[in-house]
Amino acid sequence: MILYHGSNTDIDQIDLKAGISYKDFGQGFYLTPDIATAKRMAQKKANLFGGTPTLITYELKDDVFSNTSLKIKRFPEKATAEWFLFIDANRDRNLPHPTHEYDIVIGPIADDGVVLQLTSFHRGTSTAEQAALDLQDRYLDQQYFFGSEASLQMIRKVNTEKI
Repeated sequence: MILYHGSNTDIDQIDLKAGISYKDFGQGFYLTPDIATAKRMAQKKANLFGGTPTLITYELKDDVFSNTSLKIKRFPEKATAEWFLFIDANRDRNLPHPTHEYDIVIGPIADDGVVLQLTSFHRGTSTAEQAALDLQDRYLDQQYFFGSEASLQMIRKVNTEKI
């Protein structure tokens, strides 16, 4: 399977500690199967931090899901209450991090609509179940989180392209 990473520079060596804390699935390395999503992220990072929008292509090993030594969590492609609460925990600066022990997590990206739902949830005007239901009709781009050195062995860089 081909996955993409959008950045403002090429990445020779993935450093898991260089990833931003408090992201959807925690601090780690994120890829997406959607090239348009990766290109948007590359442009966003270049606008915020300088550099050149860069699309990096990776290949995910075919046997990744049969690797019993890796802890893998796969959420459905649509929002669920479990996914919503997982995102909430990983973004919560008051909780000890990391909040989970998964090597790889796969699921929807929390976009601005999800942020609004999280706000309602924290204000007590919505439940996790209601938030997930409200998000059911939205297409949420997918992401693959790699949070351990063992998980990084499952991907191989195949191309870098300035965009």
